[in-house]
Amino acid sequence: MGSTIGSCPESTPEDAERAIQAASAALPVWKSATGRDGSRILRQWHESVLDNKDDLATLITLENGKSKADATGEVLFAASFIEWFAEEAPRIYGDVISHSQSSFRVSTLKEPIGVCGLITPWNFPAAMVARKLAPALAAGCTSILKPAFETPFTANALLSLLPHLGPSSTHVGKRLESQSSGTLKKISLELGSNAPFIVFDDADLDVAIKAAVTSKFKSSGQTCVCSNRIFVQKGVYDEFLRRLREEVGKFKVGSGFNAKTTHGPLISAAAVQRLEGLVSEVVQGGAKVECGGSALKDQGKIHHCRAHFAIALNIRLTDRICIAKGSNFFAPAILSNVETSMRVVDEEIFGPVAPVFSFDEEEAIIQVANKCDVGLASYIFTQDLNRATIITEQLQFGMVAVNSGVVSDAAAPFGGVKYSGLGREGSKYDIEDYLQIKTVVLGNVNVQHRALL
Repeated sequence: MGSTIGSCPESTPEDAERAIQAASAALPVWKSATGRDGSRILRQWHESVLDNKDDLATLITLENGKSKADATGEVLFAASFIEWFAEEAPRIYGDVISHSQSSFRVSTLKEPIGVCGLITPWNFPAAMVARKLAPALAAGCTSILKPAFETPFTANALLSLLPHLGPSSTHVGKRLESQSSGTLKKISLELGSNAPFIVFDDADLDVAIKAAVTSKFKSSGQTCVCSNRIFVQKGVYDEFLRRLREEVGKFKVGSGFNAKTTHGPLISAAAVQRLEGLVSEVVQGGAKVECGGSALKDQGKIHHCRAHFAIALNIRLTDRICIAKGSNFFAPAILSNVETSMRVVDEEIFGPVAPVFSFDEEEAIIQVANKCDVGLASYIFTQDLNRATIITEQLQFGMVAVNSGVVSDAAAPFGGVKYSGLGREGSKYDIEDYLQIKTVVLGNVNVQHRALL
């Protein structure tokens, strides 16, 4: 078992109200700052995050459980969003529009929408804070941030590095949308997923296997863009399954502070129990467990690490820290002989369990892939450009990765369709969620008419 790593305050509704009042009071000053001012502060934040990446990664591993290598990668991912929006801040432009009458001029201004409420999940406690807060600041908005209760320390540490400033699931998103609808508040939501991973007979299996390992098992499968349903065409099914089993067999589950660890513990004991129940149900329905699929005992041996953080934290950490979440280990699993009628097809797994389905006809598998209420990420593997183009257009998902297991980047719009959310994060489009358009009409302009040559 792990031990307590520290404590932080449990805020009240009154605390939230005071935070809103403080953010509202600060808004006039921040919104009047120039884009260059915002860019400069974001660049300083970016540099501070990079300077303290090891400390931040340690915090992520302590409270989330992911390996130190994965945690370091997340810090760099977080920094990439801060850098991107530092570059976007000076590039918020309006338009000049031709009016129907010659004596009028029309232009638009883009202004900060106001105080923003930001809610971030536990699976990427640094990256999601950066991806939401950086565009809000770049747009000139002040914000109140509520991190996940499972991972408050990382968010607090990240904010402590911000110059001059103080230190999700689909059903939650639906509740937020309902609560905001009666007040005409603008809302952006990134919610659940059920990502299909489709491998055709002509795919490069080296590429597809590497991508499957990344897209299914990164962060122990606890990401919203993890491949949830792996569909492999019959001609390469057996070979794909064999090679995927070999790769998963190389995984090392254990403490995130062990350099040999590839996969740390899950976020909670409830997550382990849920996955065990899901695997048991599928097996009872006739599926086969190729590897893993159950809780692992005695993986949480105590690994101490000294917590001499260079950053000033508003939290109390024990001087000598034991690995957190020490009993929440789960053996990454592959399931074969899975039928599309099973519940695992409809439910977001959110863990290191890979159901591998066999399919024959292209048209039929696209229908199966689209048969879900959510539509965030999807993955296809083929060397046929014509097929890739057509299927990309047919898939009802907000993002499609072709011959890649990675779909996220600061420059790429991130978001889904159906019940996977509203709006886009990252990219040039994200900042629009934090802006509102003001139309300026200038009338009775004295125009001197001249004869056209």
